[in-house]
Amino acid sequence: MPREQKQVRELQEGSYVMMEESPCKINAYSTAKPGKHGSAKARIEGKGVFDSKKRSLSQPVDAKVWVPIIERKQGQVVSVTGDDAQIMDLDTYETFTMRIPDDEDLTPDDDIEYLEYEGQRKIV
Repeated sequence: MPREQKQVRELQEGSYVMMEESPCKINAYSTAKPGKHGSAKARIEGKGVFDSKKRSLSQPVDAKVWVPIIERKQGQVVSVTGDDAQIMDLDTYETFTMRIPDDEDLTPDDDIEYLEYEGQRKIV
């Protein structure tokens, strides 16, 4: 699995973190000051990169969490069939089929950018 460990205090909005075994993009990050009997806590709210589910995480700021290494790649649309598009990776020339997001309008020969993590892919 391409991932690394980081301390919670090193995270920031817009970066990625693993929540419930799923890679999520951080939407909100806040910390609470240390109290009489404990360390400072961080509250992280994120949205799943591939499933769009909202998740939250509350951890001490010195705890370690897993951070996924999500690759951003370039591709070209080969053909479009209904809601699916056949994409060719511009580095490896591998072709695969991906679902087209609702807000995208793709035609053959369009250059796209997509995210890949452990066999999961998403057009951005």
